[in-house]
Amino acid sequence: MSTPRAWSVAGVVTGFAGLAVSYFLAMATTIRDSPLVAVAELVVRLTPGPVVERAIRLTGQHDKTLLIVVLMLISAAVFAGAGRLARRAWWLATIVFAVLAALGGLAVALQCDATTLDALPVAAGFATWLICLWALTAPLRRHERARATAPVPDPAHSDHTRRTFLLRVGVVAAGGVVLGVFGRAVGRSRRHVEATRRLLRLPGVTQPVPPPDARVDVEDMTPWVTPNDGFYRIDTAFVVPAIEPDDWALRIHGMVDREIVLTYRDLVDRRLTEAWVTLNCVSNEVGGDLIGNAWWSGVRIAGLLRAAGVRPGADAVLQTSEDGWTCGTPLEVLTDDRDAMLAVAMNGRPLPIDHGFPVRTIVPGLYGYVSACKWVVDMEVTRFADIEAYWTKKGWSELGPVKLSSRIDVPQSGGEIAAGGARVAGVAWAQHTGIAAVEVSVDDGPWQPADLAGVPSTDTWVQWVATVDVPPGDHTLTVRARDADGLLQTGVEQDVLPDGATGWHTIDLTARDPDSG
Repeated sequence: MSTPRAWSVAGVVTGFAGLAVSYFLAMATTIRDSPLVAVAELVVRLTPGPVVERAIRLTGQHDKTLLIVVLMLISAAVFAGAGRLARRAWWLATIVFAVLAALGGLAVALQCDATTLDALPVAAGFATWLICLWALTAPLRRHERARATAPVPDPAHSDHTRRTFLLRVGVVAAGGVVLGVFGRAVGRSRRHVEATRRLLRLPGVTQPVPPPDARVDVEDMTPWVTPNDGFYRIDTAFVVPAIEPDDWALRIHGMVDREIVLTYRDLVDRRLTEAWVTLNCVSNEVGGDLIGNAWWSGVRIAGLLRAAGVRPGADAVLQTSEDGWTCGTPLEVLTDDRDAMLAVAMNGRPLPIDHGFPVRTIVPGLYGYVSACKWVVDMEVTRFADIEAYWTKKGWSELGPVKLSSRIDVPQSGGEIAAGGARVAGVAWAQHTGIAAVEVSVDDGPWQPADLAGVPSTDTWVQWVATVDVPPGDHTLTVRARDADGLLQTGVEQDVLPDGATGWHTIDLTARDPDSG
């Protein structure tokens, strides 16, 4: 019974039992992150920007889930190794678990606004490791001592050892599962927040009514309005903050004459602004889908900053999320005529939790990494020379203005059109500047103008449609745009780092003769 495999099993069950206890305590005490999640977030913070960008490109919105899975697999291997070390000496395995606990404690301590209470799950998990390691390895150790002293192996003793070991493994494993499930149920504050969100009624928030001429009449065209559940989500939160509106507050401070603290009620009692605004991520590649258009309702930030009284010399606002994420936003774009707002609603409903409920920041014309702070709780008026935000530490540029871009949506690359004349369509965007023209080219030939749909403002994308006349066969289709200032979209290809991708979106398509076969 006392085989290397049994010692490995003892280590793995011990390890995951400790993780289950720490998870349960984190959920039961409403600590936002368990130690494992804190480690995952530390990995993300320490990972160089190009590596993070490549992970997003390869895995899309599943990058955080994949990292958790990888950490679990690595943990299982380390736990198994600790179990085998315990066969040689109990204190060797203790050192392994102590190092893991120290790593978890460090990750927790480095989180935003960490307190002594945040270390409780780590301490409890470590204690669980020590207790379970002793409980699971004791039968194995007794069996090895008996074999070493007995001249003839005793089958009855071996059977008793096996039953004892398996019983203890089963009890510990079952206990870990129960604690994990119970902790998830007990700590599901998100459920309560979601119920609050569903019942919340916001006076002044209206339902979205898209302009009648905003959509081109082309089958399979991307909707002009992006539904909430289809809106892209890129953030660093492994555990999405679940904040009750009554518990939310925003502090505006720094280089101001008067510090302001706003509650949720203070905010929604102010005059609301509503606007169509297209948001896109700096990680969006040429032709990518990390972009969406929605009807946002909120309070303009310019008025709040006027009330605070911005002091001379300030040029930035450092925004901080409930989860500790930060971004530096140019003060100028928060105080000019654009609809930069603290949004409380999206497409006529309170913000989804995943998109920043109860309050997030919306700034037309900037990439999200320098402006779109979800779960925003702090705004410090400051100077760029005095701050360094989350993504700028990883190599992204400081200001982040959206770049003029266009995309082909119909047909998709590899699709088919009718030879002799077919309609192709897509979108173009240059938020807070506007699109003046879109052109398409077949097989690198002459540029042909496309027709533009209507838009309510320069802060949204615009749909376009063109008719191309091509012979049967395989072809390429390319699109480019010109903004309202006369700037022509560059065809120079650039990666998303450090300030957004550039280049013309090109697809492959096949033209079929409608009269053939």
